[in-house]
Amino acid sequence: MTVKSERGRRRYIAFKVSPSLTRRALIESIPGGKTFNVIQCARGMAIVRCSPANVRECEAAVGAADPSAEPLAMSGTIRTLRDRYQVLKETAPEKPSVAAKRGRPPN
Repeated sequence: MTVKSERGRRRYIAFKVSPSLTRRALIESIPGGKTFNVIQCARGMAIVRCSPANVRECEAAVGAADPSAEPLAMSGTIRTLRDRYQVLKETAPEKPSVAAKRGRPPN
């Protein structure tokens, strides 16, 4: 188990984005490179991970990538955001362990 003091804390921000925006397109259009990590993006919703110190920069970067983007909620866990927004739960990628049990390669 990784210690948070070594890895650093994380924040997950849920955004309402353009419905036609894909995860790949969002990754390629976000300025800031590896500072922010797009966890998922589908059906007009996205989750982006950043550090607590970079929350404002993350919101600005996603806004620059998609002018219609609107931050909805922030949490310390992905699960909280997926529980709050059903579309994020429905479009969540499978965990690698679940995909392996079903005989498929992970996403």
